[in-house]
Amino acid sequence: MIVRWLMTLGERTRPDAPTFAECPGPREARALALVDDFGQLFPILLGWRQLFGDGLTGWANQVEAEDIESLSANLIENWGPDQLRLDTMPGGYVKVSDYRDHQALSALPPRMNVLMRP
Repeated sequence: MIVRWLMTLGERTRPDAPTFAECPGPREARALALVDDFGQLFPILLGWRQLFGDGLTGWANQVEAEDIESLSANLIENWGPDQLRLDTMPGGYVKVSDYRDHQALSALPPRMNVLMRP
């Protein structure tokens, strides 16, 4: 299986909601993208912004998938907000927020060599 990045398009539909959109599943999303490299998501999200207007949020995660038409049932059922959130910002910028569960600190070896300069 090939590991790729899947992004679903979320739209901000409620004025009382936070500045980002809810995380739609692949079946509920207005648009989906499946790419090989994370950097390819930025022009896609900005293209969606031109098509669908402001107020978009992309939700992305690495998945094992050959193509967008054959996403596994497990992937579709377990799609949720514990991933990367890409918010469109004024001026054509994209803000990335990471909601994945990282255990990076516990994965560090007990002895670390760190160089800090004043």
